[in-house]
Amino acid sequence: MVILPLAYMPSVEYVARLLREECVIDLGENFIKRSERNRAHILSANGVMALTVNVENANRPRQKMRDVKIDYSKRWQHQHWVSIFSAYKSSPYFDHFAHRIEPFYRKEWKYLVDYNLEYTSTLLSLLGVNRELPLSQSYYEAQPDDLDLRPKHKENSTFVAEPYFQVFSDRMPFEANLSILDLIMCEGPQAVNAVLMRCRL
Repeated sequence: MVILPLAYMPSVEYVARLLREECVIDLGENFIKRSERNRAHILSANGVMALTVNVENANRPRQKMRDVKIDYSKRWQHQHWVSIFSAYKSSPYFDHFAHRIEPFYRKEWKYLVDYNLEYTSTLLSLLGVNRELPLSQSYYEAQPDDLDLRPKHKENSTFVAEPYFQVFSDRMPFEANLSILDLIMCEGPQAVNAVLMRCRL
């Protein structure tokens, strides 16, 4: 079993494992700040850019993921959308999918869990994948043979990315394992077979 945290705009590895392995997404864990739970990486004209969803009481110890509320006081939604627009407006699939992505930067969700769940499901649907996410409502206790990807630093991951043509390939080297949004904007629905199924896990 692969144990995943619930992620904001999950990475290519996250989605590859979700599609190809037996996984569970743990909703019963504690929130870890500055992790994929509220941070994603895209490729901008200046290199890799981190996008962080602001949350209330981020420093509160042992805060349950289900209790984490989104903080809208700092206009992070506007900043994220401007960054995504600037990074991907010239990508092959931006015009096809922008209308499905933009609402996540206009509407407000109270809880990070609900926001991430709906966003992840939407990203999967853009890949042509329509399935229920495998969720655990209570903390999932890892077994000896499980691959636990909840820790912030995943030393035990064996993932090797399959390269694809990125927006700024003419001026910078390939950046592996960005948000799945990068792959979707560059490869569209073909990404499932062209890239995700060829990544080495």
